[in-house]
Amino acid sequence: MLYRAFLRVVDLLPLPSLRVQRVLAFIAILTQGGIAVTGAVVRVTGSGLGCPTWPQCFPGSFTPVGVSEVPVLHQAVEFGNRLLAFVVVISAAAVVLGVVRARRRQEVLLFAWLMPLGTVVQAVIGGFTVLTGLLWWTVAVHLVVSMGMVWLATLLYAKIGESDTAPESTPTVPAALRALTGLSALALTGVLVAGTMVTGAGPHAGDKSIEEPVPRLGIEIVTLVHAHSQFLIGYLALLIGLGFALYAVGAPQVVKRRLHVLIALVLAQSLIGLVQYFTGVPAVLVAFHVAGAGACTAATAAVWAACRTRGPAAAAPTQNTEGVAVGS
Repeated sequence: MLYRAFLRVVDLLPLPSLRVQRVLAFIAILTQGGIAVTGAVVRVTGSGLGCPTWPQCFPGSFTPVGVSEVPVLHQAVEFGNRLLAFVVVISAAAVVLGVVRARRRQEVLLFAWLMPLGTVVQAVIGGFTVLTGLLWWTVAVHLVVSMGMVWLATLLYAKIGESDTAPESTPTVPAALRALTGLSALALTGVLVAGTMVTGAGPHAGDKSIEEPVPRLGIEIVTLVHAHSQFLIGYLALLIGLGFALYAVGAPQVVKRRLHVLIALVLAQSLIGLVQYFTGVPAVLVAFHVAGAGACTAATAAVWAACRTRGPAAAAPTQNTEGVAVGS
């Protein structure tokens, strides 16, 4: 009953075209990845405890207050990151309203609803990170979940572009190559997890307090860097092998083109990592590295999505006599 009431309210909105739906999904990808980048900025500027409580910024106030113990810059950076979370929520809500109004298929609706639900989960993880004093593993979980949201948002974008009327999706590459694509995604997960461990042992703890230093991961950072690089080498090797296999079987051009983009992104990300290592992990490169992680995650998801398709959706939805969108 509540959902029917929700549908009646949503039906008061203009009917979004396919282009609008895809734009909303693309914005969701950008915001889910962007909040991870701003989180990295918070960490490298030492602003992780600029707002020392959660959900309030300071006890009794949701906004920064003038206290000498916390520099104004740190308050502004952390509070700004929290404000950006509202942008993520708004973009997630917008894509839900768009696909619900267009009466897209259940699969699309499911992925759309995961956007606001995942954002709420991220907010809770962020609050836990603050309340535990930026424990390294809470920061790691925060980043990995962000990358998971980027993956889901990318799949949502792909599924919005597919037909709702096709009976089922069909493979565009042999099952073995789709499995190889999935294996590369697992390797990427290993790269991301190892990368968060490098960060957990590295110089950017998120807070520079001398009285209460943030606990760091007690493993030699060089060891972690080598583990991170080995996962990366395995990930890149799988992608190169996938590329040769796609050409051998005559895979569709869209799959090969997406893989080309992905390999280029991975190589660029590798170069950033090398420069970071040999220059002492400068703060500005940390933000670029996190952005690169989001880009590689989205590109891997795009390749995965291209391995099956339902065919393209209609350019613009139409309505039947009951006001339900069809042909999209």
